[in-house]
Amino acid sequence: MYFVDRRDAGRQLATRLKHLRGSGVVVLGLPRGGVPVAAEVARALGAPLDVCLVRKLGVPFQPELGMGAIGEGGVRVINDEVVRTARATQDTLAAVEAREREVLESRARRYRGEREPLGLEGRTVLVVDDGVATGSTARAACRIARARGAARIVLAVPVAPHDWSARLGADADELVCLHTPWDFYAVGQFYADFSQTDDEEVVDCLEEALARSVNTRLTPPGRALPQDREAGVRAGPLVLRGQLTVPRGALGIVVFAHGSGSSRHSPRNRFVAAGLNRRGLGTLLFDLLTEAEETDRANVFATDLLAHRLTDATGWLRAQPEARDLAIGYFGASTGAAAALWAAAEPDARIAAVVSRGGRPDLAGPRLPMVTAPTLLIVGGHDQLVLGLNREAQARLRCENELAVVPGATHLFEEPGALEKVTDLAGDWFAGHMARAAPAVARFRP
Repeated sequence: MYFVDRRDAGRQLATRLKHLRGSGVVVLGLPRGGVPVAAEVARALGAPLDVCLVRKLGVPFQPELGMGAIGEGGVRVINDEVVRTARATQDTLAAVEAREREVLESRARRYRGEREPLGLEGRTVLVVDDGVATGSTARAACRIARARGAARIVLAVPVAPHDWSARLGADADELVCLHTPWDFYAVGQFYADFSQTDDEEVVDCLEEALARSVNTRLTPPGRALPQDREAGVRAGPLVLRGQLTVPRGALGIVVFAHGSGSSRHSPRNRFVAAGLNRRGLGTLLFDLLTEAEETDRANVFATDLLAHRLTDATGWLRAQPEARDLAIGYFGASTGAAAALWAAAEPDARIAAVVSRGGRPDLAGPRLPMVTAPTLLIVGGHDQLVLGLNREAQARLRCENELAVVPGATHLFEEPGALEKVTDLAGDWFAGHMARAAPAVARFRP
């Protein structure tokens, strides 16, 4: 598994496409599943987003075999060899095309309303999908974009079979893929969440991108815009790798303290972070340890070291324009929860709320009674050892606190729906306490 969900895949894919930023690129997502991926890429590149509507013209008695494809604006790409092999007449081809054209136009109205498709003439076009299996749809999309006047085509996907470039190289000017495994059976095997994307989500992605474009044009010079960016987080003499995401109108930003040696790529924490972003909360995921430090297992349990890194990262965050006047919260997992509580106990920490997921708050030891931030401890009902440690730690807390037990969940919350429950609990806790903390945070504004 490489990706939490399509949004996560899009953010990761965007890091490989930075060379396109500022090039006037247009991002086209393939409905439906490719659109959330494309939305994150477009956000990172500051590029406009549209859908690439493609309908395959299947042979009537063998619909999986494509005689060609159609796109908007009357564009059609015909595979003459398949038409000859299938012995399809022009009347047959016309009937199939008429039926698929009706579906295509209906989808266009559903997704865009009265808006016209973005013009592609003479532009670099970035075609994005959530993965490539056979490649037929991606090939058709590239050909459609070319027929609509694209000067250069880049096809980018998070995952594809190892031989994907041989299949698609002739249809795009540049191919970008994060992972090309040999043991490829289906795109969905590489996602923790590969649930179906519905039409409403496609519409939401397009409207968010349109609103972002309008806001960019209307925002006065010098005023900070929402960002989703790779960040170098300064912690003392070190610069640690991180990712900062701040939705427009965010109440606050949640800083993640990973545990057990996990990095900012922790699938579970990224899952929770994505859920918090959807709730309108910002997130900062960063590596508490350097690659060299990770090789020493003792560092994973060095609570004071991890806490000092978290404190330094918080100071760095407060200096960023995206974080101005925003409340800060901590989300700690495993040993990272101890670091979060340790850091929150600092006299000038000003932390709005803390959430622990399957954490080891007991490792914060004597710092527990000094924590003033409202604290939520989330533990799996079947994680008996950690549940006992959390109950003991809760008894030492003097701040507002709750212990939430997720029934049937084990330590890693791998059971169906368990991590979603964690995300809901954390989202409610942070949103409620950050809203109350906002006026107090403003008083500390320099």
